[in-house]
Parts: sequence; C-alpha cells; structure tokens
Amino acid sequence: MGTFGIAQLLISMLLFLVLFFGIGFLLNMLLRMTWIMAVIYPVITILIVDEVRFIQYFRSPGESFSGLGNRFTSLATADILILSAGMAGAIIAGLVMRWLRANGYRMF
Repeated sequence: MGTFGIAQLLISMLLFLVLFFGIGFLLNMLLRMTWIMAVIYPVITILIVDEVRFIQYFRSPGESFSGLGNRFTSLATADILILSAGMAGAIIAGLVMRWLRANGYRMF
C-alpha cells in the first residue's frame, strides 16, 4: 500500500470514533445494556483484522488463533490508532448513556 497521510489518519480515526459511538449509543438505547458495544467491539476488531473464515476458529483453532496473533502483531501504527479510536467511541457511548440515565433520561 502507499503512504498514509496525517489528514487521512485523523479523518479515519474520527470516522471510527463517530461510527462506533453512534452504533453503541443506539444499541444501548434499544437493548438497555450500557456496555454492550464495548464488549462486542473486540469481536468486530477480530473480524476486521483476520483473514480466515469464522468457522476455521472451530475447525482448526490452533492455526487460526496463531494466524490472528500474527496479524495483530503485524498491524501498522495507523491501523492500531484507528481501531483504538473505534474502541474509544464505544466506551464514550457507554459513558454518555450512563450519564444520561443518571440525570433522569429514560430512553425506550
């Protein structure tokens, strides 16, 4: 791949933060489970990073998890920052929902 500019990195981080904040906020509102997106996000991250089919984790777990570990260790700094921004968005959604509920707002 080519070079990754600082503007692209910042926009990608902002998009992941807003995307997973929004998804987390909606899930929290509908399911009334404050930290649901923060729990689901690592699974989403694995699905983004891995190159094997999901069923392979059950058919040959040793190879699949070993390959997944290798993929995580070979991620570029920009990729780690972008994925971390998504996790931050999921956590912020949980914090905002907690704050709203503590202040008396009841959604659905």
